Amino acid sequence: MSSFPSLPESEQEDAKYQNICNNHKHLLETLPKANGWRNPHLYNYNGFWLNPLVLKTNLLLHTYFKSHPTDIFLASFMKSGTTWLKALMFSTLNRHRYTFSDHYLHKHGPQSTFPLLDAESYPITDFTTFSHPRLFATHSAHTLLPPCISSGKFVYVCRDPKDVLISKWMFMSKLRPKDLPLLSLDEAFELFCLGVSEFGPFWEHVMSYWRASLESPEKILFLKYEEVKKQPEVVVRKLAAFMGKPLTVEEEKKGVVREIVKLCSFESLRNLEVNKKGVEKFGKLLEVEKQDFFRKGEIGDWKNYLSEEMNERIDGIMDDKFRGSGLSLRATV
Repeated sequence: MSSFPSLPESEQEDAKYQNICNNHKHLLETLPKANGWRNPHLYNYNGFWLNPLVLKTNLLLHTYFKSHPTDIFLASFMKSGTTWLKALMFSTLNRHRYTFSDHYLHKHGPQSTFPLLDAESYPITDFTTFSHPRLFATHSAHTLLPPCISSGKFVYVCRDPKDVLISKWMFMSKLRPKDLPLLSLDEAFELFCLGVSEFGPFWEHVMSYWRASLESPEKILFLKYEEVKKQPEVVVRKLAAFMGKPLTVEEEKKGVVREIVKLCSFESLRNLEVNKKGVEKFGKLLEVEKQDFFRKGEIGDWKNYLSEEMNERIDGIMDDKFRGSGLSLRATV
């Protein structure tokens, strides 16, 4: 199996890497740019807004990543339930490796279970030691990923855009450098409505995976955060079957699904000591306080922040962008 080369080991490899760096520099000088939520600027690359480091990582990913047909990718727009899905998928897939009384997640945060492809340090990263199926996460739109990745399976989770907006604004505000002025909610709202946010436009991101799921339903499991919240046990069974390890009758009798849901619940994960202190590192991109991944996890929290006018504007945008697709993200609380 191929993977990332450990380092550019020859003049040819070094030249390839340098060419990517030069291309990245050229793109930053020529691509459309707009105000960023965490960084000073975002750049529009192939229809999506990326910060400079993510843009470079994407170029390197296309050059160095070699997928395997058994790979499983968790994809999501930022702040759509990624942390919870990481825990659920990891625990479901590895349910024979750990006991629920002494589990990996008791000592390690959910973020550590999946490498984030958008933040890895290519070409240094080496995944050859990973057991199969390998688990990866990405916030990139489906159309931004290397074609070779389509050989694997995807779990995509999306969420009510208004809850995404609020959660993302709060999250990014904590990561925004002190030397940049604070991004107000009104500013974030306007940028979001224009499609300008990391990995956005939101609607194009969602549609990239929705279209792919319609074309290849056996390859992409499309989930809504609100459905996971309301019927987590149903979703765990779906995940198990989709990832190739369906629940057995014996496991059902033993209550394995119930135990997975309990272990991975928002309350359970947030209250673990390992998730209260320390930071998670994402390559060269950023460091995040572990506790910042556990804010509320509620459906409809946007009502505490957005006016009715804001609500109607976002709903109108989404209705227009999703029209005719068969998809709606209007959540019923």
